[in-house]
Amino acid sequence: MSHRPFPARRSVLRGSLAASAALTLPVGLGAAPAFARSGRPRADWGVQTGDVTADSGLVWVRSDRPARMIVETAATESFRDPRRWHGPLLGAGTDFTGTTRLHGLPPGERIHYRVLLADPDDPRRTGEPVTGAFRTASRHRRDGVRFLWSGDLAGQGWGINPDRGGYRIYEAMARLDPDFFLCSGDNIYADGPIAATQALPDGGTWRNVTTEEKSKVAETLAEYRGNFRYNLLDANLRRFNAQVPSIVQWDDHDVRNNWYPGEVIAATDTRYTEKSVDVLAARARRAFGEYFPIGTLRPGAKEGRVYRVLRQGPLLDVFVLDMRTYRNANSTGDRTVDPQGILGREQLGWLKRELARSRAVWKVIAADMPLGLVVPDTTEGRPNFEAVAQGDPGAPLGRELQIAELLRFVKHRRITGTVWLTADVHHTSAQHYQPSRAAFTDFEPFWEFVSGPLNAGAFPASALDGTFGPERVFVKAPSASNVSPAGGYQFFGEVDIDGGSGELTVRLREQDGTVLFTRTLQPGRVGQ
Repeated sequence: MSHRPFPARRSVLRGSLAASAALTLPVGLGAAPAFARSGRPRADWGVQTGDVTADSGLVWVRSDRPARMIVETAATESFRDPRRWHGPLLGAGTDFTGTTRLHGLPPGERIHYRVLLADPDDPRRTGEPVTGAFRTASRHRRDGVRFLWSGDLAGQGWGINPDRGGYRIYEAMARLDPDFFLCSGDNIYADGPIAATQALPDGGTWRNVTTEEKSKVAETLAEYRGNFRYNLLDANLRRFNAQVPSIVQWDDHDVRNNWYPGEVIAATDTRYTEKSVDVLAARARRAFGEYFPIGTLRPGAKEGRVYRVLRQGPLLDVFVLDMRTYRNANSTGDRTVDPQGILGREQLGWLKRELARSRAVWKVIAADMPLGLVVPDTTEGRPNFEAVAQGDPGAPLGRELQIAELLRFVKHRRITGTVWLTADVHHTSAQHYQPSRAAFTDFEPFWEFVSGPLNAGAFPASALDGTFGPERVFVKAPSASNVSPAGGYQFFGEVDIDGGSGELTVRLREQDGTVLFTRTLQPGRVGQ
């Protein structure tokens, strides 16, 4: 594959991929493929790529029936001299989804791919291919890195509204043509049914696309699968998936609001017949791994976990955290000893080791929850806390103890270039953490940037906890709760690392792409 300069990729993809991805619209939503052949497997849910590195990546597809997944890759969209990859047999055991791992790819190159689905009884009978493209991470610093992040999709009953053109924020993100998209959790709202209509404050009506699986809270494996499938009904999202690789993590609504291991749902919550959250989480995790191309959750993957590190060349490593699976129970957060914390000891040890061995200029820590923003949990009728902070500005307590241990480690190992990105709180903001303002002082200054939601209710800004000395430098949030996407306050963030200077620039953007806030950080420095 011949090398093509970075700008060429951006200009080509905007045209060719938008056209090819449009061929994957599901039947019944308009624009079904005109060339579809009866009796052959179809890939109506589009394609995705994920966990792309310099020499590898995962390709995902869902079939409408049993089929053998085949992937072909080439240097150009003409697919001359393609390389063929034989993937798994797709069947009911994975809800007809599957991923194929591509390896030995050339670094820093645009990879065109197409997915074919073959009849397992007659391999010559294949459906029409579905195409996409992605760029592998470059091993050359000069090429730079640019990616987007956000989270929180179809929350609070605000689903796909065809009157508004569906999830329009994905169209705005696609125009920026990033190297990848980091989804910071709440990919679905399994605990949030979607009705056909919702009333708007101005007297209007929000109209949703609806499905049977989204008519109640998710409990069964089929219902969790249906929640993930619901979002793929949106054409904007499918086009985006064909153009932009993803790095995906999960949070509470991928299972149930504010969940933690060992939780038992109160008898008074009659929405759930299954009261064990561990059972629900296992089903959700299986569906999550089926519907996203995640290297550590593929069938047969040794690790079987969400947390992982994705190395994106000399400029960037992305450390994907799981602040849900290993946490202790939500509580008042006032313990003076808390070894398990929000990460668990094993994940914390992994994170320390990987940060220490990283040679990347920037280490982005992708957290599914914020550090210094107070996130209450009142689901059990008690004033518990859901994230790290608990509102006490004094010395670290509860889960803060584990974060203090991590921040101390980063300082004493002289690890530079750490930046925290998150979503979860349904507004956008930038916080600078500074020891001179903090009760706990044994750490170096750092930034935390918050974005989202993608398409969900927006909420007022969270209170700050002073333990680690945060200063909110920027925030945009509504004054009312659960503002619909029609009322604005939908956000995503952009990170642009310059290949020459190594500077990292963060831009917080509104749903149409308008830049609200910009901050440029210098490589190799602390305090910024």
